[in-house]
Amino acid sequence: MRIKWGDLPGHVQRAVESILGDTVVDAVSQAGGFSPGTADRVRTVHGRRAFVKAVSPAQNAHTPDMHRREACVTAEMPHWAPVPRLLGCHDDGTWVALVLQDIEGRHPTTPWRTDELRRVLTVLDEFAAKSTPSPLSDAAAAKDTLARNFGGWRRIAIDPPPDLSAWTERHLDELCSLADRAVAVLAGDTLVHTDLRADNILLGTDDTVTVVDWPAACRGPSWLDTVLLLANVQLHGGHDTRRLLTQRAIAHGADRDDLLTVLIALAGYFADYARRPAPPGLPTLRAFQRVQADALLSWFQEEWADGGRPTGDRTL
Repeated sequence: MRIKWGDLPGHVQRAVESILGDTVVDAVSQAGGFSPGTADRVRTVHGRRAFVKAVSPAQNAHTPDMHRREACVTAEMPHWAPVPRLLGCHDDGTWVALVLQDIEGRHPTTPWRTDELRRVLTVLDEFAAKSTPSPLSDAAAAKDTLARNFGGWRRIAIDPPPDLSAWTERHLDELCSLADRAVAVLAGDTLVHTDLRADNILLGTDDTVTVVDWPAACRGPSWLDTVLLLANVQLHGGHDTRRLLTQRAIAHGADRDDLLTVLIALAGYFADYARRPAPPGLPTLRAFQRVQADALLSWFQEEWADGGRPTGDRTL
């Protein structure tokens, strides 16, 4: 269960108030995401607003380092990036608290509305064009940060779960091979988010799009974020994601098979991690990973049935 502003130790609250230069008098916890830490919109005595996210190892051992990375990434973002500004960060070695610009907006409607999806994809394309080469000097390469995650089908092949579907079992060797290829196509020097979902996007009333939660930022191909977003679109239904994938490939001058292999590798990641015990403080994560894996696999079954499977034999 997510903790709230009132659950933070007094010294953390005071550190946040020092960053804001005023006393917090109201805090509203926000839904969405999987972090067990706080996610509060706060208001001060004199009306200043901010978004505060804070966590310690007591909630989850890995989340404080994610907050630290997000603070570094957000602080380096160029002024034109569709990202909340970092107002300050408190880090006492145990508690990490990020104080961010409070963005007026809401998450996209799911199932995704066509106009909202088009709006988000346009902003992502614009950001990809402006963030090539990456404006973050120390951003790691996607092929390095995602290599282990993209090995999910290999781990499943070594130790298959008892509930592995018959279709997946028949195609497991092929899925492994295609996921291996996916790592090789991740080369690029565009700054990418790599964890785009509806709950990491805010739509403003002035047609703005803001992308939040950047701890997994890295350098990859210009199309990576828009393709990963299609996994979320497929999950919620209502769109021809196969057609959208073709459009993404054309828009970025990329090979459609390359984009599809990345989604295949992503499905392996979700399927592999969904069978693991729930991490401390994240009781709903595994269920999400399971339904996301199933949604992607239903996509691939349609591709295979219509002869749209990647060949897997192109020289890279």
